[in-house]
Amino acid sequence: MAKPKKKEEAVFLRKKITLLRAFSLLIGSMIGSGIFISPKGVLKNSGNVGLSLIVWFACGILSMFGALSYAELGTRITKSGGHYIYILETLGPLPGFLFLWAEYFAIRPANSAVVSLAFGRYILEPFFAPCPAPLLAVKLVALLGYYIVLILNSWSVSWSARIQTILSIIKLAALALIIVPGMMLLAQGHTENFQDAFNNQMLVLDKLPLAFYAGMFAYSGWFQTCFVREELVKPERNLPLAVIVSVITVIVGYMLTNVSYYTVLTAADVLASQAVAVSFARQAFQSLISVIPILVSLSCFGTMNGGIFTFSRTLFVASREGQWPSLFSMIHIQRHTPLPAVMLMFPLVTAMICVGDLYHLLNFFSFSRWLFIGLATLGLIVHRCRHPEILSPFKVPLFIPVSFTIICLFTVGMSFYSDPVSISIGCAMVLSGFPVYYLLNNGSMPNGCRTTFHYLTLQLQILLKVVQQEIRTY
Repeated sequence: MAKPKKKEEAVFLRKKITLLRAFSLLIGSMIGSGIFISPKGVLKNSGNVGLSLIVWFACGILSMFGALSYAELGTRITKSGGHYIYILETLGPLPGFLFLWAEYFAIRPANSAVVSLAFGRYILEPFFAPCPAPLLAVKLVALLGYYIVLILNSWSVSWSARIQTILSIIKLAALALIIVPGMMLLAQGHTENFQDAFNNQMLVLDKLPLAFYAGMFAYSGWFQTCFVREELVKPERNLPLAVIVSVITVIVGYMLTNVSYYTVLTAADVLASQAVAVSFARQAFQSLISVIPILVSLSCFGTMNGGIFTFSRTLFVASREGQWPSLFSMIHIQRHTPLPAVMLMFPLVTAMICVGDLYHLLNFFSFSRWLFIGLATLGLIVHRCRHPEILSPFKVPLFIPVSFTIICLFTVGMSFYSDPVSISIGCAMVLSGFPVYYLLNNGSMPNGCRTTFHYLTLQLQILLKVVQQEIRTY
């Protein structure tokens, strides 16, 4: 009788990820800069307080649909890699490579730049109030914060994971310091800012897709555990449980936070503020002015940390699948950190922080992100049709992935009308991956180029002291 084939698993962490750590990773990724910078974007592009609250709730429900769809994908496809591996396994190598291309050149660096800029803004805002912090100073502090996170992830993966758990608690504390005072004032009868909540004077329905981009950016961490699926303890049980509990927690927290904002601040105050949480603290309780910016900055720090933590896994899986240079699947000899993958985004993030604007960057990368997330859930529908024999331990009603896919693709299409410049640049970045894919897969690269590339890879491997991933067999 033939022996059962042993399962191979790439080892990033010495310990497996438990349900508690998966929950902290999701909370740490979802609660970050978004809830502190997106209220302005949602309000600006929806037009009034009432519609902005509806958008926040709708984004939460949409995130739940996406999270449930990804939970089923995670139980059907047993590899790490998140969006990339789901698109690759369900729709094929070309869409998978295009996502990888957009992820490196647009989505991840722009997302990291947005969070870093929010970090710099909240650190400096109290020192320059009531005037806005100088843009150059914000960018310098943003770069400093990003470099600290980069060094941390290059030094020790286990340290970055432990810090992520601590920062998740701090994120919840930051939300509590906004929610509790706001609810206290609301209970005392301060409802004047909700009296004309659906004022049509500022209504801008053509900008509504951008309002959803801003809201979904705040919720966007719901897919993070899918990037480390292979490292999760009992993924069939813990993956769906982690995403469901986390998303419900964040929906409730975000709705209460926005109600608290509008209890204290008028719509004009929110639109004029460069740091909404600082403006809230200034008007609600003077004693919170020095505390809230620190907690918000730490929240942004945790979001940056979580993003790097999962991005390195995507590049590892892509290297393992043969669609990305093997150098990025390697780890440091002594520290066991995915050093090449962590360092890959360094130049692009630096450039985007230096030249980019927070809200234009958000629109720029949101197009690519939600296009490919919509394609991933479309892949779930395709996978069900192609493989009806697969009995998934977690299965969602078909209308959930269908609804999520339609809304994502419709929003992506409408956003061309809302912000044609930023969205067109994002689209061009995706399309530029086509010639690269066919160049690499048709074997048309000159032998001299291949030899040079392999030589450079070897030299970088020696310089960075990295080796191929250790494979654990059990």
